[in-house]
Amino acid sequence: MTKQYPVTHTDAEWRKILSPEQYAIMRDHGTEMPGSCALLYEKRHGTFSCAACGQPLFISKKKFESGTGWPSFNDPVPGSVETETDSSHGMVRTEVHCANCGSHLGHVFPDGPPPTHQRYCINGVALNFKPE
Repeated sequence: MTKQYPVTHTDAEWRKILSPEQYAIMRDHGTEMPGSCALLYEKRHGTFSCAACGQPLFISKKKFESGTGWPSFNDPVPGSVETETDSSHGMVRTEVHCANCGSHLGHVFPDGPPPTHQRYCINGVALNFKPE
C-alpha cells in the first residue's frame, strides 16, 4: 500500500510544477551534481522549504558546511521530513523525504556535528530559501 500524503499530484502535474532537474531528483530519487546549487553557499538567516509543496523543512541556524558539496543541516523542522531505508546503488542509506508531499530530498548520515550528530545532506534544487 502506498502512503497518502497531504499534498498529492499526478505524474503529469508534478512535471508541470517542477523543473526537469527537480522532477528527476524529487520524484525519481536522483541526485544533483555536488557543488552545483547556489543554496550550498546561502549564509543569510531564513527558512529552507520544499520546492515541490512549500513545507518549511530546515532553518538556517541548523545549516553547516560539511564539505560534501550539498547543503547540510543537523536538524529538520519538527515533523517536516520522514525517512526510510534506501538500498539503491549497492549501499544502505537513510533517505529523507518531505512529510507533506513525499518528494525525495536527500539522505541523512550519522556523521554531523553535535548536538544531534546528524548530517541531513539535501539536494539544493529540492529547496527554496526565504530570507528572514
